[in-house]
Amino acid sequence: MKVITTLAVLALGSTVGVASAHELHNHSHVKTKTISITVACYRGPWEQVYWDRAKPEFYDSLTRAGFSPERAQALGDRVCRDQALVNNPEAMRREASRLIATTPRR
Repeated sequence: MKVITTLAVLALGSTVGVASAHELHNHSHVKTKTISITVACYRGPWEQVYWDRAKPEFYDSLTRAGFSPERAQALGDRVCRDQALVNNPEAMRREASRLIATTPRR
């Protein structure tokens, strides 16, 4: 069986709020952190998506970014099982970015 893996890294800006009331009132600062998402899919030997699925590193990076395990699996499956994205890493990256931006974290 042939395995094709597509990897892409997405950098997402995430805001981290300030906790104390004093800081919120007087000197609130918003900090950003970069979160990397690894888009990695198992590809079966066919052009059709019979066996295609997200690899564990895709799920793990989505959960580290704040998605629940169920949402991480749904996002990963949606990207990896989309027939239009087969053998098109740039389209996979764009679709993953779009889904991540429009899907609630938890």
